[in-house]
Amino acid sequence: MLAIGRWYAPRILLRRAASCTTTRKATTCSAVTTRRRKEGEMVTLIVATTTDAASLGPASALLAMPGWLPGPSLQEIPSFKNGEVRLLKHDNSIISEDHLDKRWEELTGEVVEEAIFLSKHTAVSNRPALTVHPIGVPHLRDDEVPPQGGKPGWAAPPSPRMGAWLRLLKTIAQSHNLIPEFEVTLEATHHGPEINSPTMFVEIGSTEEHWKRQDAAQVVASLIWEGLGLGGGVKAGDWNRNDGNNKVLLGIGGGHYAPRHMDIVRNDGVWVGHLLSGYALPMEDPGKSKAQGNAKDVGGTWKHAIKVAYEVTKSSFPGGEVVAHLDHKSFKSWQKNAITEFLTEQNIKIGKPGDFY
Repeated sequence: MLAIGRWYAPRILLRRAASCTTTRKATTCSAVTTRRRKEGEMVTLIVATTTDAASLGPASALLAMPGWLPGPSLQEIPSFKNGEVRLLKHDNSIISEDHLDKRWEELTGEVVEEAIFLSKHTAVSNRPALTVHPIGVPHLRDDEVPPQGGKPGWAAPPSPRMGAWLRLLKTIAQSHNLIPEFEVTLEATHHGPEINSPTMFVEIGSTEEHWKRQDAAQVVASLIWEGLGLGGGVKAGDWNRNDGNNKVLLGIGGGHYAPRHMDIVRNDGVWVGHLLSGYALPMEDPGKSKAQGNAKDVGGTWKHAIKVAYEVTKSSFPGGEVVAHLDHKSFKSWQKNAITEFLTEQNIKIGKPGDFY
């Protein structure tokens, strides 16, 4: 393999990076000081798979753009590099390769600051769609087997770029005349693979015909190219360039496509973390007066899911204020009462739409 790159005089830099460990009892996120011996050691990891046309298409379109060089192989997975961006292209399911951030760091010494996975999206409606979402299965019990990767009770830190990239994705899709044919939307937190760096999935849906669409692939490739500033522009969704709005939306409740939360995130300047749909908040009816639901009386893994989602979202936005936004209409009275009480106990502020922009 060729080892081609830009070399700098060795020096030591200090960088604060989030590290989260999730157990059934607690999620612990701490700032870890990383010793960096060469400039450019913090990298963005793009992950694609050859087994998925909706993943391979955008990856191929991105690699056709200027500046890419071959990189080292990660256990027979070829890599490519462009500035501070690394692209891996493996031959397995997109949700099956766990801990790619840690494995890459062990191979190269480079710390993965964020990971972006390219994948297909499926939906019963078969509607064409371009989607962005965080990953995790924080609602699953330890004895449950995740149906689509990840680890029970775990969620990856969400990429801070999601809100800005959702809005940029819509702009690029419009310029390629994919709207209104394609819907551009968030999805709720779901599936794996397990990873501890801030992560998001970017997907093309929802049928084989759409997965193979070259115009959709080009839109996703352009999103990455522009969003990461590979063409020399300013990166989109860089939390370090926050313009003063430090509130981060933690979505609680609603359907898989988070319509109530989407109404907020589509506004400029809104930051978004995890989005827990109703199915990710298993709540057991206490059998008492449903209008008087108390958090302590309502069983299920919903409390753990909220705590994990909150803690890892907080780790992705250092110095930010994570504020819960509830889809009130999606809950029964006893559920809303229990969730509100629990959020208050956890000192998690509940916000209204206008609080985020």
